[in-house]
Amino acid sequence: MPQTDASRRWAAAAIATLMLATPLAHAAPDGSGISDGVVRIAVLGDYGSGRDLGGPGSVTAAKLAAEDFHNKVLGKPIEIISADHQNKPDVAVGIARQWFDVEHVDAVTDLAVSSVGLAVAGLATQSNRTALVSGAATSDLTGDKCSPFVTHWADDTYALSAGLVGELGRRVGKEWFFVAVDYSFGSAMVKDASRAVTDAGGKVLGAVRYPFNTTDFSSFLLAAQSSGAKVVALAGTGADTVNAVKQTHEFGLQQGGQTIVGMLTFISDVHSIGLRDAQGMYIASQYYWDDDDGTRAFAKRFIEIEKREPTKLQAATYAAVRHYLKAIEAGGSDEAKAVNAEMRKLPVDFFGRPAHIRKDGRVVYDLSLYRVKKPDESKYPWDYYQKIAAIPGDKAFRPEGTGGCKLDK
Repeated sequence: MPQTDASRRWAAAAIATLMLATPLAHAAPDGSGISDGVVRIAVLGDYGSGRDLGGPGSVTAAKLAAEDFHNKVLGKPIEIISADHQNKPDVAVGIARQWFDVEHVDAVTDLAVSSVGLAVAGLATQSNRTALVSGAATSDLTGDKCSPFVTHWADDTYALSAGLVGELGRRVGKEWFFVAVDYSFGSAMVKDASRAVTDAGGKVLGAVRYPFNTTDFSSFLLAAQSSGAKVVALAGTGADTVNAVKQTHEFGLQQGGQTIVGMLTFISDVHSIGLRDAQGMYIASQYYWDDDDGTRAFAKRFIEIEKREPTKLQAATYAAVRHYLKAIEAGGSDEAKAVNAEMRKLPVDFFGRPAHIRKDGRVVYDLSLYRVKKPDESKYPWDYYQKIAAIPGDKAFRPEGTGGCKLDK
């Protein structure tokens, strides 16, 4: 999830302060391996503009993971709690500090919005707690801000640029134009994707930046149209993406032979846009509910509660919490250092598909490239994506040892 430049600076300052402290001990007083007799997992999400992406659905996903263990691990109960961080890193850190220091929370997950993810991950490291980041997209979490207490489950800005560009360059075209939100998230996506386009022998024909929460994209889309680029990439999220995609049809970009790419697009965005306007758009994701038996099994349980299909953020929350509980069970402890080491040792079951966790905390799985279906291709509710290609994890994510993480050494 994106962040403003001001919140990014706040998060960096908070991390610098927090990392000066020595991690606190968090051991079970009764020798059971479970601190205070309860495994307490907190879901800290966005209940505002990103409500459909994570929000209450992330809480449901975490609870479903706990149900897989019959709500107990090592004979001790699992408790799921939640709160809204309001897209503010200072609010998020205040809530997380109360959770860690007073309410004995063992792990925190979701953490949508990159500035929130970075700040709370820093606090978790200082407090000897576990951060399971399923929402924030910044690759800094496994770069120079990496931690042995943090694992990154969301598909990140590197994968959504480099991995996506490589596959689309071969299939759609090598001339790109970017329409990006005007703060650090959009700038990072354009920078990484532009490098990938050039490395693949392509050419960037231009980029324009729009203010957050823009409703009129006319000037930005006309610039993209006049560039003649084969690919018009939208580097934004939520309502910005929904509005931009709808207006691409008004200006006839697709009819003129241009392909639209949503660089960080969720199935809930496509649902809001509608297939009439979203058809033909390309999207990369680590999860789509109708991919296979594993993804459908989780989606069936989720939709019974939420009455809608899960997003990739909600699915990542489920996978993260499930693996965390599996590591507690295997290692016999919820102490953060021990359980995170165990998480890195164990193979990851990512909806029936193999994945693994590197030393830097990056969860490596295959991404998929999808094309949004035409209305007459959709046969049932939420039947939105056609899978075009698999992007192997070792091709999608930044190579280990190249992101500045000292844990790689």
